[in-house]
Amino acid sequence: MRARGLAAAALVVALTACTSVPVRPPAQTAVLDAEARAGAEARLVAREAAVRALPEFAFAGRVAMSNGRDGGSGRIDWRQAGDRFEVSLAAPVTRQSWRLSGDPRGARIDGLEGGPRDGADVGQLLWEATGFDIPVAALAAWAAGTRADPAQAGEAELEFTADGQLARLRQGGWTIDYIDWQPVAAEGAPVLPVRINAARDTARVRLIVDAWSLEAATSP
Repeated sequence: MRARGLAAAALVVALTACTSVPVRPPAQTAVLDAEARAGAEARLVAREAAVRALPEFAFAGRVAMSNGRDGGSGRIDWRQAGDRFEVSLAAPVTRQSWRLSGDPRGARIDGLEGGPRDGADVGQLLWEATGFDIPVAALAAWAAGTRADPAQAGEAELEFTADGQLARLRQGGWTIDYIDWQPVAAEGAPVLPVRINAARDTARVRLIVDAWSLEAATSP
């Protein structure tokens, strides 16, 4: 417990001086009629299919985390290739950085005091190492404006804006608010979120995506 507290304290101290992530109110949800909701859900299904077809995607931006007691913000780079993920978190002022990598078989954190840490469950590994509740297994899907695998996160509840854009997603005990989206997307690519908030109990994650990088699937 003491080791976790020291790691969390070090992470918070390092991140507190980083670029902040400003708070913005969530999008206004609306009650859609049956036809409008069916259209909104069809667009979501199409976006999910487009994201699943990508062999790899990545985003870079700013993230803020809190656990109801401690919190901080920093730069984040996330690369996702199928179920494999690599996440880098950096504190430019202190020049400290952490790297989380893994897949469904397990994960590893590099950069913490005391050396690397490994675990079979990435969420539990992060909690034990830092005291932060971060839904890594589902966050890549949510960041892309899609539902996470229901086998891992359960069924999702959806809310949309009046014009049919996804505004809120509830899944796995988390509420994900979509604050802002790309104004346009590259040709053939799905429109993706650029600002999301995720919350469960006292845990909070706020993400601003400065840049998306998509690798299109190649034809056989």
